[in-house]
Amino acid sequence: MADTAAATPPGTGRCDRNKQEPADLSGTYTGKLQHGDDVRDATLTISGNSLTMTSGSDTHTGRITAVTTCGYTAVTIMMGDGGTSEPGKTSPPNKVMSLRAKKVGDSLTLMSVPGEPDKVMFTSGGGAGRPRRQRPRRPAPPPPPPTQQ
Repeated sequence: MADTAAATPPGTGRCDRNKQEPADLSGTYTGKLQHGDDVRDATLTISGNSLTMTSGSDTHTGRITAVTTCGYTAVTIMMGDGGTSEPGKTSPPNKVMSLRAKKVGDSLTLMSVPGEPDKVMFTSGGGAGRPRRQRPRRPAPPPPPPTQQ
């Protein structure tokens, strides 16, 4: 049996590119869905590897898989139920998309990766935390004293 560690060049930096961790994105996220030029409100529910997306009266189901490597979370979504095969009928192939995920607190962002033919982006509102603290504005400097002539 060959030693695969010797065949793989060591990574540089603190990250091991060969180490992958399954990412659990489970939760219900409400936000904006952009598909091409169309932007609409949507709710995305992820439970394990099951996905349901609802936007208005449209509901789509599918499967989701997420893996994190070096801080990058790669996501594959397959829309549809896997297809049913009835004799004499052909079902359209399921839609598969490659996305990148960014999850911070209760907020989730999914975006198409370069080369993905369908441009998709979902951004949840999140933001249930504290409001941002704003710096007070500096008062305007006093006007210069009048010059006497």
